[in-house]
Order: sequence, then C-alpha cells, then structure tokens
Amino acid sequence: MGDHGDAHRDTKRTGDAAAAMAEVCALLEPAAMGFGRDVLAIDCEVSSREIEERIRQDVLGTLRRKGLVVGLSGGIDSSVVAALATRALGRERVVALLMPERDSSPASLELGALMADHLGIEAIREDLGPALSAIGCYTRQDDAIRAAFPEYRAEDGWRCKLTLPSLLDADRLNVFHLTVRAPDGEEKTSRMPPTAYRQIVAATNFKQRLRKTMEYYHADRLAFAVAGTPNRLEYDQGFFVKQGDGAADVKPIAHLYKTQVYALAAWLGVPEVIRSRPPTTDTFSLEQTQEEFYFALPYDKMDLCLWARNNGTPAAEIAPALGLTAAQVERVLRDIDAKRRATQYLHERPLLVRPVPEILHAEGR
Repeated sequence: MGDHGDAHRDTKRTGDAAAAMAEVCALLEPAAMGFGRDVLAIDCEVSSREIEERIRQDVLGTLRRKGLVVGLSGGIDSSVVAALATRALGRERVVALLMPERDSSPASLELGALMADHLGIEAIREDLGPALSAIGCYTRQDDAIRAAFPEYRAEDGWRCKLTLPSLLDADRLNVFHLTVRAPDGEEKTSRMPPTAYRQIVAATNFKQRLRKTMEYYHADRLAFAVAGTPNRLEYDQGFFVKQGDGAADVKPIAHLYKTQVYALAAWLGVPEVIRSRPPTTDTFSLEQTQEEFYFALPYDKMDLCLWARNNGTPAAEIAPALGLTAAQVERVLRDIDAKRRATQYLHERPLLVRPVPEILHAEGR
C-alpha cells in the first residue's frame, strides 16, 4: 500500500493499543486472593518481542528458509501465530492457507480470510473436500458411525460429533460418546464400541494430516518453513494429531497458556470477532467445543489447573479461585496426569535401534 497505508495502519494500531491493554488487564485481573488468574499475567510487549526474535532466528537462520506458511483456521492460536510471524518477517514472507472441507464451519473460512486481510498477507484457498473424499475419509467415518446408528447418512443431512462426559460430577473413564442429529433435528447419543471409535478417529485424522501435507507443499515450492500453532494447554495435553497438526518446523506459542494467547491477541490487535469466538475443534459436522471433546473445563480454568499442577499448588488452594470443590479440582489434576501419560507417544521422535551420532537432533534447542 505504500508509506501512507503503513502510516494509517500504525496510527490505527496506536489507537487500538489503549483499548487492547485495558482488555488485557481485565482478562488477567486476579480472581481471588493468593492463587488466581494473575499467575498467568505476562508482559505482552516483552513476550511478543521474544517470540518475533526467535522466529527470525529459527526460520531465517537455523532452518535457512525464506519465510513461513501458516494454516489459518479463524481461531485465536493460528491468528496470533500469523500476526507474530508477520511482525517478525514482514508481510511478503508469510503465506496463509485457508483449507475448508465438507465438515468445517463456513465461519472458519471467513474469519481466516479476515485475519489474512487484516495482516495484509497472501491467503491461498485449498478446498480439501475432494481429496478427503477420494482417500475415503468421509466414507470410513460414516461407516464407523453406522456401527452405533445404522440409519446415519451424511449425504441426507445427518450430522455428528464426539463428546466426553463431564468430569466434575464424578471420576470418568475417557470413553467417548457419539451424538448424531437427524435431518428433522432429533438428536441421539450413544457410547461408541472401541473399534468404531478408533475408526472414526483414524478417518478424521486424515483431515489434519492432509492440511499439513498442503502446508508443506506450499512451503517446499516457496522454500518456506511451516508454523505449528498449539498453545501450551494443547501441547502439554496431547491435543493434536501426530504427523498432522502436531507436525511443524516451528511452534512459536507452545510455551504460552491459552489465556496468555488471548492476552497477546488483544495486544496485537487481532479482530474482536476472532477473539470472541469460542474455541472449537472444527472437525465434526456438529458444532463442538474443545471442552466437551477433550478438556475437562473451559480453557481459562484448565490453564489455571495446568499452571497449578506445574507449580505444585494444592487443590484446596486452587478450588476457590475456580468456584469448584477441592474434590473436583483433584479429578481435573488426575485427568491432566492421565492425558500426559496417554499422549506421550505423540511427542516421541522415531525410535532408532542405535543412535546416529553424526546427525544432530536440534529439537528443544
């Protein structure tokens, strides 16, 4: 746009800064004496500068790539990563991918495009539906659903999602329930047979893996790197698909709790319509929150429980800040530990019979 456009954007950013900082302060205001939301407070300017410097170092230096590809889902995490990458590398070195498919929400495409336009970066749309259909993603998924609901037909307007029972009422087995909605609006829920559940998950994981394949296609043709967008809660608890959304060259916000990502989003000027959107999986055809699919509590309470677990805070001290009983918090903490054990496999590199000392594994540097 030239200097005038840049000046206009700088003026707008300055004008938005005061309102954004007020929002950040409200977001991180202590919820109780002692332990509370203030434990997650960050200096957004310092945090942003640290991440931007690391992106430049990793992408241009360590990886020797020319830029960064970011899959924009219209959610808070990918929006913040795209904003940080743009600040770090410049608009011409960041490419956003918009990747709709049969079951994704139209809002995801709209908000992803909005964020790319807000940043002034190139956005490429790749419709994954035909490829997913060709590989059998939808057919395999629907076949598994019919193990519980034989009448299910996605082509006739049926919709579905997977959920976990609430953890607050009693200890739960992590056994997923399948909910389907008929074309007339009637909903039915049933526990999934283990084999059918595994097939649904395996088929659905095609989506995350194909998205990542598309990101690496564009990264390869541009000599760019690929960004991963998990926050700390997702990364710690294994809320990702191995070799799918878990695959990336850099993961700039994996050390930040989701509450901190929201604070950073406000400081960076991410559009409010994105910041106010509830976190969703955007994987199944029925709308589904991350809380009902995977986590025991809403993200802000899960963040506090995870921080408390990491810092040895007892349940009796956590409970008043969350409005829960100590027994409920204990169940959440046990669930955190259980998920860490169950998903450790997702974090593992390929296992070798013998080390190859000439090859330096740079992960974690």
